[in-house]
Amino acid sequence: MWAYESVFYQIYPLGFCGAPFENDGVLTHRILKVNNWIDHIKETGANAIYFSPVFESDTHGYNTRDYKLIDKRLGTNEDFKNVCKKLHDNGIKVVLDGVFNHCGRGFGPFEDVLKNRENSPYRYWFNIDFGGNSNYNDGLWYEGWEGNYDLVKLNLYNEEVVNYLLDAVKYWIEEFDIDGIRLDVAYCLDYEFLKRLRRHCDSLKADFFLVGEMLHGDYNQRMNDEMLHSATNYECYKGLFSSFNSMNMFEINHSLLRQFGPENWTLYKGKHLLSFVDNHDVTRVASILTNSNHLPLIYALMFGMPGIPCIYYGSEWGAKANKSEGDPALRPCFETYEFNDLTEFISKLSSAKKNSIALNYGDFTSSVLTNKQCIFKRSTNEQTVYVCINADENEYTAYYNFGKNSGTDLITGDIIELGDRIVLPPYSAFFIAV
Repeated sequence: MWAYESVFYQIYPLGFCGAPFENDGVLTHRILKVNNWIDHIKETGANAIYFSPVFESDTHGYNTRDYKLIDKRLGTNEDFKNVCKKLHDNGIKVVLDGVFNHCGRGFGPFEDVLKNRENSPYRYWFNIDFGGNSNYNDGLWYEGWEGNYDLVKLNLYNEEVVNYLLDAVKYWIEEFDIDGIRLDVAYCLDYEFLKRLRRHCDSLKADFFLVGEMLHGDYNQRMNDEMLHSATNYECYKGLFSSFNSMNMFEINHSLLRQFGPENWTLYKGKHLLSFVDNHDVTRVASILTNSNHLPLIYALMFGMPGIPCIYYGSEWGAKANKSEGDPALRPCFETYEFNDLTEFISKLSSAKKNSIALNYGDFTSSVLTNKQCIFKRSTNEQTVYVCINADENEYTAYYNFGKNSGTDLITGDIIELGDRIVLPPYSAFFIAV
């Protein structure tokens, strides 16, 4: 699967392109801006893009109006087809957000139910009580996602709804040649629907990638051979920044051992979760870390651990934003991109990750662990790489038998002296192939 050897770059298009929050219905060709960023995206080392919602919606993209029409605030279907072709021509895969749990109040079938009530042919597309009412005073009650009535719950047990969504996916593949889908709130999606979706996608395009938004619990319930290939690793997202802020590397190490460790009971051994340090829903990592010296190190840890690294646009140069400021603050329009020391470091991490069979497929073993340092081993039959992190302001000597007198740092290409110890400079990270 191509995704397991990739580095993702996430763009939230409505924010990235500077579109108004409310859908003003004015056709504006903003999505073409992505073409101007392709060289920068390649500079980061990313070779796949995950686009947050691009289809016609009421406001933020997750309240879809039309599953086959690019949002007018972004442009036309031809515009997006142009963007996808240019990305593909530059060796970049395209993954779209699939919002299948719910739709917007402006979705045509739901508008028909509001108008025609019991006589609407779409009345069973949703979970509706005509004897109730909603926050919008519609004269009927309907299920909204987690009580949000601007997000109308779709009835995924209805064959017409399922066929409608599967037909939309077929259209995306045929029209835009997309390579995968990220399933919004996948933890809410019906198992049978996910099985249908997997079979459908497998029949349409080889190596089509399905990744689900998962938060808590056992991701294997929906990440398996019949459903999703991957899931968002929210457990390690929290462990990554918390380990640095509390100077307690035991926290992230515990999660990684629980998920990928050598024991038979580990949860996700051999699987490839989507790793991230921030995204469109959470505080940017540069704003959440209490020590800015840890910013390169958290990326190194994220790229070195098992998983598929994903960079959120702007964070590669250290952009800041806090969730408390509201979602729009997390999803800004940058007039231009930046390339600084952090971006350059991430580019080197990307190159190391993509070109290392151990970092792509290796198992996970904890080798050295203190509050402020961690060394873990990623290994296959072909290659062994030690990921070494020193989060302290002081030099640290780790005593460990590496079995070799030297190794090559995949980040810099430098030869590193080993033997029975390694000296880690302050605030340093290495990917040492032995």
